Order: sequence, then structure tokens, then C-alpha cells
Amino acid sequence: MLPAEVVIKEVGPRDGLQNETQKVPTEIKLKLIEMLEASGLSYIEATSFVHPKWIPQLSDADELLKQLSGSAQYSALVPNIKGLERAAQTNLNEIAVFISASEVHNQKNLNKSVQQAMADIKHVIENSCDRYNIRAYISMVLGSPFGDKIELEQVKQLMTELYALGVYEISLGDTTGMADPSQVDEVLTELLTDFDASKIALHFHDTNGLALANIYVSLQHGISVFDTSVGGLGGCPYAEGASGNVATEDVVYLMDQLNITTGIDSGQLLKTADFITTTLNITPVSSQLRKYKGGSR
Repeated sequence: MLPAEVVIKEVGPRDGLQNETQKVPTEIKLKLIEMLEASGLSYIEATSFVHPKWIPQLSDADELLKQLSGSAQYSALVPNIKGLERAAQTNLNEIAVFISASEVHNQKNLNKSVQQAMADIKHVIENSCDRYNIRAYISMVLGSPFGDKIELEQVKQLMTELYALGVYEISLGDTTGMADPSQVDEVLTELLTDFDASKIALHFHDTNGLALANIYVSLQHGISVFDTSVGGLGGCPYAEGASGNVATEDVVYLMDQLNITTGIDSGQLLKTADFITTTLNITPVSSQLRKYKGGSR
């Protein structure tokens, strides 16, 4: 049986924009977030406290967060203690930490081993003083393009450590869109023997056009939280070939067809996707946005 409702966690303002080479002004990001909220999205990952040298696009994190005033749950990535110090100057009550199941990707992304990255996460959480709800990402769970094999036992160990640290939810990432429905079925069958589906989210990229099929399989396993990006924006700057995240508007359409409640107004959402892709002069990649832009308004 499929879930009666799902939670869509919008990552477009952070994961969607971080790889854009053109500078996106803070006021455009604020308007994007305002429109996302107006569409009914209740969770928005707004930005990241990664050092501006590594992700210049998100160098306005402090300024952006101080100007947000909506009712959505806002979150931001916090990679280390310095990032936590910056987060403490804002009104955030939720942060996200991240690690990769791939040693190679972890070195490229964080310039650290998996073990060192976990030590940083532990340091961040221990110094959070119970101020934040803490979500975690594990990247490359469903395959690495770097040739290193991802072992599920390694993924399980990371999940066990993160939950023990107090993380309330772990988002498992198909970071370069390598997964297929059969693999997703096998991986979730294995993981859900040890972990509760209610504490797991899935984060799919649509590199090979299989994200929606992978989401459907996840629904069949009882997963009810998915990360998506408006307009299908995004990609990992440290993972070659990682095209955009699965588009929020396509996922909402799928849920509507399955009679699964999202609380999201698809018409308003499509206006939002049209706004950001038009503003950034990006060719629409999602099927719903292409249909919207090709039809009457």
C-alpha cells in the first residue's frame, strides 16, 4: 500500500542553485523562496554555510536567512564548527549535516576521509546544545561514478552512527542519478530490515530519466519524504555528470495522479518553476514545466 500523504522537502534554493555559474542575487533567492512557500511547500532548504570560496553562489547565506520571514521550516547545510557559528547568528532551528558513502567523493567534496567527516559531524552536533533539529544527508548511496564500490554495510554503519548522534532523519542520495528501480528495491529491502522507513528520505537526481520510477518504488516501500528541486535545478559541483535533482513539479504531478496528498498547489508551483528558470535563462528540463510553458497561461 502506498502512503496516503508525502512530505516534499524543497532543496532548490540550496542544492538547485549552488552549481549555477551566474550570480543569483539575494533578492531573486528571496522571491523564489516566497513563491515556493506560496505554493504550499512547508520545508525549504534555503542555503549552506559552506565556505564561500568553495560555493560562491551561497556566500550570502547569512544575509538571506536574516531576511526570511515566512512560515515554512527553513534549513541550511552546516559542514563544520565555523558554519555552526554562522548559523547561530540567524533564527534557524534546523540544520543539515552531510557525508558521502564514497571515500573518493568525500575527498572531492570535503577534502576529508569518511571517518574525518563523521568526526566533524559529531563535533557540530555536540556543540549544537540541543538548539537545532538535525537532518543528515548521505551521498552516493546508490552508486559512485568514481569506480569505488558502495557497500551497504558501510551505509548502514553511517546511518547507525548518525541516528546515535541524534539526527532525526537521514536523506539517502542518488547523487549522480545512477540508480534504477530494481536497485532501489534491493537497497531499500535491505536497509529497512534495520531502519524505520519513517526516519528515511530519498534524494534522487534525474540524470538518466529514472527518478520518478525510483520514487514510485520507494513509495511501495513506505518512504514518504522526498527531496526535490523546483524546475529540476541543481547538480553536485564535486560529482561530474550529476545533472539536476528531480523536479518538484514532476513529483507533485506523480503524487496527484496517485491520489497522494502533498498540500502543494501545482499551478502556483509551475509559476514558481517558470519564474526561476526564465530569470536564469535555463531551458526547462521537467516535463510539467515544458508542458506549462508550451501551453496557455
